[in-house]
Amino acid sequence: MEADILIIGSGPAGIQAAIHASRRKASTVVAGKPSASAAAGTEVDNYFGAGEISGDDLIAKGIAQAESTGAVFVRQNVVSAAKDGDRFRFVLDGGDEVVVKAVVIATGVSRDKLGVPGESELFGKGVSYCAVCDCNFYKGRRVVVVGNESEAAVAAEMMTGYASETSWVHWNLEANPVLVEKALAAGVRMYGSKPASIGGDGKVESLTLEDGTVIPTDGVFIELGARSSADIAMDLDVMPEMDDSIKVDSECSTGVPGVFACGDVTGKPWQVAKAVGQGCVAGTNAAIYVRGAR
Repeated sequence: MEADILIIGSGPAGIQAAIHASRRKASTVVAGKPSASAAAGTEVDNYFGAGEISGDDLIAKGIAQAESTGAVFVRQNVVSAAKDGDRFRFVLDGGDEVVVKAVVIATGVSRDKLGVPGESELFGKGVSYCAVCDCNFYKGRRVVVVGNESEAAVAAEMMTGYASETSWVHWNLEANPVLVEKALAAGVRMYGSKPASIGGDGKVESLTLEDGTVIPTDGVFIELGARSSADIAMDLDVMPEMDDSIKVDSECSTGVPGVFACGDVTGKPWQVAKAVGQGCVAGTNAAIYVRGAR
C-alpha cells in the first residue's frame, strides 16, 4: 500500500492529524488500534465544547469524521519502520506494508506494565520496556521477552541476534502466526504461562511463571501492546528523550525531514486538548511537506 502520509496511533492526536492531513488532499493512512488509546475506556469532562463524553464516543466520532474526509484506518500495529531513500517503509502486524512520503508519530505513551513483584524494583537493572533501546546491553547474555502480541514476536526474534539465549513468555498469544514462526526459526524458546514475579538481588536473575517454572535470565523485556514511541522513533533516525518522549518544534517536526509527532508522545500535559491541538499542527504540516510547499 502506498500513500502520502502514515499516522501511527488512532487516539485523539492521530485522528485529528488525519482529519487535517486528508482535508488538504494528502492520501492518509492511520495505523493502530483505537482500543489502545489512552482515551479509550475513560470519561472526558474537560474538553472544550464536549461537556461530559466518554473517550470511546469521542474516538468513534473522530474516526467517522476522518473517514469522511478520505482517511483510511487500518486497525493493525506497526511492527517495523525504516527510511527508504526519500520514503518511509512500514510493516504492520497483519503483514501489510505501507510506503509513504511522511509519517506522524501519535502513539501516545506506553503505560502497560506487568504489575508483578520485582518489576518496578528492578527497572533499569534488567527490566526494560524497549528492546530496540537496550538490546546492545545484552550481547551474549540470557533474556526473556514477555508479551502476547506481534510486537513481542518481533522483539524476541531481534534479540536472538544479540543474546546467547532468548525466551518468550506469553499466556494469551495473539501474535501474527508468521511472526511467531520467524521467532521460533530464529531459536526462541516459548513458555505458555503468565509471569508471577521477577527475581534478583540488585539485578535481574530470574523470571518465575504462574505454573512454577523458573527461567534464569539476565534481562526481562516487557513488550505489551504496540511498539513504543522510542522504538519507532529510533527506526526513523529520531533520537527520543531520556523519558522516551519525542522532542518537536512549533510545527510538530522532529527535525528529521518528513517525520512529525504529536500528542502524549511529545510529553506532558497528557490531555485530550493538547493532543488534538498538536494533531492539527502535525497533520497540516505533514500534508504541506508531502506537497513540497516548504
